[in-house]
Amino acid sequence: MTEPIIQAQNVHKSFRTGNVEVQALRGIDLSVDKGEMVAIMGPSGCGKTTMLNCLSGLDEFDTGDVFIEGVDLQEMGDRARTSYRAERMGFVFQTFNLLPVISAVENVELPLLVSGVKPKLARERALYALAQVGLEDRAHHRPAQLSAGQRQRVTVARALINSPAIVWADEPTGNLDSEAAGDILELLRSLNAQYEQTVVIVTHNREVGALCDRVVRMRDGQIIADTDVDPGQNGP
Repeated sequence: MTEPIIQAQNVHKSFRTGNVEVQALRGIDLSVDKGEMVAIMGPSGCGKTTMLNCLSGLDEFDTGDVFIEGVDLQEMGDRARTSYRAERMGFVFQTFNLLPVISAVENVELPLLVSGVKPKLARERALYALAQVGLEDRAHHRPAQLSAGQRQRVTVARALINSPAIVWADEPTGNLDSEAAGDILELLRSLNAQYEQTVVIVTHNREVGALCDRVVRMRDGQIIADTDVDPGQNGP
């Protein structure tokens, strides 16, 4: 058997607010195999986003171990973690995080330019990524000229531009109407199936969970359930 692409062992994370210490994560154990699409669900404040941030290296945790592709995050320095995220991970957030003064294709190609890819090649790859999400005809539009669903498609294209091993998505449909949300879910599922990229999605949306391979449920900083989804329910 191959080792999991994501493995967390007894991860704890706390925050201090004034004199109060909040236990955000309390002994998280989680394994995700390569190519899986996993939903992290639970009520607000249960630790979903904190867990995503800790597992992806965006945030530090107090104790425990996290291995990504067999690499121990705790043994990597800040610069090494930043480089690893840029090369091997993609991120999709609820708020889009697009730069408003540049076009869709410029937003998508930005991670490549930052990592040293030649501008001509970066532009070619960015246009291809936009075509993959059905936005080749909106490549030169700025975010304000796009609908919310189109902006999220640009975000997905940007997250996939480096062909990452793992895509982390935090409430990717939270700011979308039901039709646009459905489109984004089908897009993520289709790209997951096509490229066998691992996708981890934090969500409140039951429809998101139904499209995934597994649903991990959290409460009060702990995983309380980890169940497979009926294959008949998901995926195009």
